[in-house]
Amino acid sequence: MPRWTRGCPSVRSVNAMMQAIGRFFRSEPFAIAGASIYAAIVLVAVFADRLAPYDPKAMLKNGNRVARYLPMSPEHWFGTTSSGRDVLSQLIWGTRSALTVGLTAALAVVAIGTLLGLLSGYLGGWADRVITWLADIVLGLPFLPFMLVLAALTHPGTGVVIFTVAALLWPNTARVIRAQVLSLRERAWVEAARVTGCSTARIMFVHVLPQVLPLAALYGSVAIGWAILAEASASFLGFGDPDTISWGVMLQDAYANQALSRGAWNWFAPPGAAIMAMVLAGFLISRGSEKLLFPKLAGS
Repeated sequence: MPRWTRGCPSVRSVNAMMQAIGRFFRSEPFAIAGASIYAAIVLVAVFADRLAPYDPKAMLKNGNRVARYLPMSPEHWFGTTSSGRDVLSQLIWGTRSALTVGLTAALAVVAIGTLLGLLSGYLGGWADRVITWLADIVLGLPFLPFMLVLAALTHPGTGVVIFTVAALLWPNTARVIRAQVLSLRERAWVEAARVTGCSTARIMFVHVLPQVLPLAALYGSVAIGWAILAEASASFLGFGDPDTISWGVMLQDAYANQALSRGAWNWFAPPGAAIMAMVLAGFLISRGSEKLLFPKLAGS
């Protein structure tokens, strides 16, 4: 039950919320594993310029010849590509592209889904009907074909990926937030806030919104994995930005140069494993957060 100050219920402080999130992660091993993967990716992305042994776009030389298809060695841990570029350096620099696409898309999904879910659940009426109708339409759109058509009609790149993820993944977040808000708006402290004169906007954004932010953050972590997978798919099909070092571009380059038939698994396996790790991290966090989504499971 929130405390009361000047007739309106106060919101939990940021420190209290962070402590609650910290206790939750400490009690859930799946969530810890997923968060650890994300933390490792962030660290690698931040220190990519120091960790990468070579320039990811530099054509390395082996004597007087281009260092093409070099095997794994202490000088090149994952070997080199057909154009003499170090695979490990490209993999490390690719974390920055992955982090940029993933975080930007996740923030957009959380912002749109939370706002529309909050408005739909609290206001009800025509606003609820319109938002629900729009969510049903968006859920019926195929993800990959929509992204490829949009890239073909505009300029291929990370912007198309971010827009597609934000435009097509917000209904999942909005539906969960709406269901939570429908429950919260019937609480006694919300009714008391109305009686004491708190405006509708204040109740929604000051008192109700902080209660649903953990759920929104959870769906944001899942959206990160979706964004990375979407960028890799677009780049592999040739709709990515060729000037950007990303894991998807690495896979497309390896495929175009027939790395699989050459047995150069050290070229395409590392970016593939990195993409799987990012997607797995989002799944682990969502799997470890089932008790947050479905509190009744805690007692079963």
